[in-house]
Amino acid sequence: MSKDKTKYPGKAISVEWDGRLCIHIGECGYSEGDLFVGGRDPWCKPDLTTVDDVVDVVKRCPTGAITFESSDNSVSETADSTNTVTVSYQGPYFIRGDLEIDGASADMPGVSFRAALCRCGASKNKPFCDNSHESIGFKDYGAIGEKGEELASAGGKLKVTQIKDGPIMLNGNVVLLASSGRTAWSGKKVALCRCGASKNKPFCDGSHVAAGFKSEE
Repeated sequence: MSKDKTKYPGKAISVEWDGRLCIHIGECGYSEGDLFVGGRDPWCKPDLTTVDDVVDVVKRCPTGAITFESSDNSVSETADSTNTVTVSYQGPYFIRGDLEIDGASADMPGVSFRAALCRCGASKNKPFCDNSHESIGFKDYGAIGEKGEELASAGGKLKVTQIKDGPIMLNGNVVLLASSGRTAWSGKKVALCRCGASKNKPFCDGSHVAAGFKSEE
């Protein structure tokens, strides 16, 4: 197992944490009950709750850093019925659904369903967020001004591609949510800013060229 990953075994279900993806949102630590308790060793104890509760809490993690595996393979994670991207307040894109993310390694199973993608341009772990938006003082409140097109279906495979020194391209049915929670835009193809400089966030407007954005540093 990678030195960045920690497994918390249980009799019926086990939990795994991937430090490469975690940005400490806290959905696990703030969850009710004794599954995750800060300062305890081990931090996670799957046997202190039910399988259903483990699944519920793990799926709250918006970055894919926490995953589960049942001992008898009777329970597995499935994609949300709607592919969504939440444009967070001065933070990353939180994306959920049936995801195929360019740049994700095979040992990151959680990001097939849940991921936090950098939109400030400063992450050292692109395409994933590493909280660099905090240190650089990234400012964007997560409003969305455009409406897009009406979709007959909002599910299916969503391909996430990193354009070299440019935006993130989404291909597939997807719904964008403003930071307020408002369902704002829907469509089948969109280029999202990831340099932090667009004047039409969250959409790319070509500002990455003038900003000298480099997707690999």
